[in-house]
Amino acid sequence: MLGTSVEAIMYTEDRDLFVKKLDEIEMKTPVSQAVETMEDALAAAEKIGFPVMVRSAYALGGLGSGICADREEFIKLAESSFTFSKQILVEESFKGWKEIEFEVIRDANDHCFTVASMENFDPLGIHTGESIVVAPTCSLDEKELKLLQELSVKCIRHLGIVGECNIQYAFNSETDDYRVIEVNARLSRSSALTSKATRYPLAFVAAKIALGYTLDQIGGMGTPNSAYAAPSLDYLICKISRWDLTKFVGVSRKIGSSMKSVGEIMSIGRSFEEIIQKGASYDRTGNARFCRQRKSSL
Repeated sequence: MLGTSVEAIMYTEDRDLFVKKLDEIEMKTPVSQAVETMEDALAAAEKIGFPVMVRSAYALGGLGSGICADREEFIKLAESSFTFSKQILVEESFKGWKEIEFEVIRDANDHCFTVASMENFDPLGIHTGESIVVAPTCSLDEKELKLLQELSVKCIRHLGIVGECNIQYAFNSETDDYRVIEVNARLSRSSALTSKATRYPLAFVAAKIALGYTLDQIGGMGTPNSAYAAPSLDYLICKISRWDLTKFVGVSRKIGSSMKSVGEIMSIGRSFEEIIQKGASYDRTGNARFCRQRKSSL
């Protein structure tokens, strides 16, 4: 987060401020309500209608989050969420929609672009850290991809983020409808994956921007090392998560909106079939666990 303004961090981490800020530019976010008491949480859930999604503010890895089908499930999860944060967000559920994310870079001169697009193999409702992730996106056409890229740049500029960030969408390809789920104004595991996959050193570039450099001054304009433009890829990559749940007695083995994975592997290939087969064969034991958990969850 070096170089990121306090205002940008507040806009992206405080769920209530985040929604209000994006409403200013008419970007779609889930119908939601930030609450700080159980009484207000129940009222918000009844108003929005079940199923609802619960999120904890100022929490990483989907901590304290989940989808509730009824009042009983909601009370149990909300009580747990309040132990992680004084504020939780109750919002409409988009379980089953696609989850798409972009790594975005912006400098002080307002030069902004998406470095890479990524798509979760699993539908919305499974944390990105738990899901197979494919980059670049495979199921979006050019029109859909361009729409989300333009929205990403518009959003990051409005939030005033200078440096590197990650933006996540719920997307319905049948209607081209979308919702902005969240923006992470920092480097993350997705950033590390993107750097490895594209050979665009996001942490290095973000550090240079924090020191006052602009993108045209990093790597040398007109050279293959220039940070001024997004890299072009002629291959695909996929990330498959790894778990070690035997070390944590009593932890649920079902994957969901909270991240339990302890690592990941990445494979590179020319087709979707190739990257999946390479990734699965890298660690047969880990993949066997992964298949059992995925089957029980979905």
